[in-house]
Amino acid sequence: MHQQGTFVSPLLSGVFCQCSCDDSCEPSYPCELCGGPEQDHRLKVLFQVLDVNGDGGICVNDLSIGLKKLGVHRTELELMKIVKAGDKDLDGQLDFEEFVHYLRDHEKKLRLVFKSLDKKNDGHIDSQEIMQSLRDLGVNISEQQAEKILKSMDKNGTMTIDWNEWRDYHLLHPADNIPEIILYWKHSTIFDVGESLMVPDEFTAEEKKTGMWWRHLVAGGAAGAVSRTCTAPLDRLKVLMQVHATRTNSMCIAGGFTHMIREGGIRSLWRGNGMNVIKIAPESAIKFMAYEQIKRLIGSNQETLGILERFVAGSLAGAIAQSSIYPMEVLKTRLALRKTGQFSGIADCAKHIFRKEGMAAFYKGYIPNLIGIIPYAGIDLAVYETLKNSWLQRYATDSADPGVFVLLACGTTSSTCGQLASYPLALVRTRMQAQATIEGGPQMTMSGLFKHIVKTEGVFGLYRGLAPNFMKVIPAVSISYVVYENLKISLGVVSR
Repeated sequence: MHQQGTFVSPLLSGVFCQCSCDDSCEPSYPCELCGGPEQDHRLKVLFQVLDVNGDGGICVNDLSIGLKKLGVHRTELELMKIVKAGDKDLDGQLDFEEFVHYLRDHEKKLRLVFKSLDKKNDGHIDSQEIMQSLRDLGVNISEQQAEKILKSMDKNGTMTIDWNEWRDYHLLHPADNIPEIILYWKHSTIFDVGESLMVPDEFTAEEKKTGMWWRHLVAGGAAGAVSRTCTAPLDRLKVLMQVHATRTNSMCIAGGFTHMIREGGIRSLWRGNGMNVIKIAPESAIKFMAYEQIKRLIGSNQETLGILERFVAGSLAGAIAQSSIYPMEVLKTRLALRKTGQFSGIADCAKHIFRKEGMAAFYKGYIPNLIGIIPYAGIDLAVYETLKNSWLQRYATDSADPGVFVLLACGTTSSTCGQLASYPLALVRTRMQAQATIEGGPQMTMSGLFKHIVKTEGVFGLYRGLAPNFMKVIPAVSISYVVYENLKISLGVVSR
């Protein structure tokens, strides 16, 4: 492991405010010495020192030479991460504005880490707290090792670390998602909106080591089953509107429910729900296992991945999971569209499709479904991470815990945006799955169906069934969250 010297330049020590009204800060520093022109001046001086070639930008080479002058040593990989994290315009270097933004955002994350380590909440970290915190993450170290870590950061010889020592030591060191954020901001495991295209959640080393990860997945799967069952009538109405509604045959929400009840009674509102629930377990398990394997193939030695890596790994895992269970998706659609007495059950439906249409019928709509993963997973992840980071930067002080309402709002917003972006592909997929059920209906390819819908129904035709789909989002998210939280307690899931 790369060792860093204990010396930290006074120039680095004075970069940030020393009296930021936090319990762990020293109150003796007068405010007039912090912030404002003085702090801006210190940041400019530091930038000039690190901008070795004086071109107005700090590249990896500048950072390496500049930090060594200040007595700070970082590996090339760590320096690349710093530049990558702060480089908003992707020009391979940090200008002054990007540099300042990175440092201030970095300090916010460091404060959260410090708070999580400070178990006694006394503004100092001792060797026992370091041992306990690492043990929580699945890493066991001796007291001697903890003291060695402590000494590397302890500048005044007290054998404890205060906030300023902690920050000075870790200044200009790449910050990844801390365990607190992973623990509190689980997304795809908790919220089930009927579509399983989200990027999987990250789990901490502690959760993987103790087996808490599978309890999270079980709780999430059961919550999804309850949520889908409660919102199944809206889901079936969405499928009917996607397949049967046209310009000449408009189907409103009230009319759709009336039609279903008249045709098959109240129980018909839940047609297709059994298969929708059954496919949760294999899909979640395959996606999680595929995600973990892809993470290894990517070669990341971090506990968590960056957003782009998560998107790539999550999309590939979603594609593998969808490919594995796709025949169940087709069965769910056919069962939702069936008329009273058409099939006696799931097995009878599968036999009927196989005999009449062959094995290929179980993969109708597979291509638009696969393509739909990209906009759904990408936009859902991007919106959720943006909302999460915005909240962390603005409101997180003592904890990364957002509270239930913030979590629900972020999850609902990101899921809605993801669904909106991928909805036309989802509609085309459903129509392709259902083509054989429409008497005299054309058997079209994906591109042909897109053109046909736009030509005969207009662009609006690609969004039929959107209203019941969005109507179910808030109740689905709320129900799955409540059930998940209660099942977590029953299964003995703990956050630490």
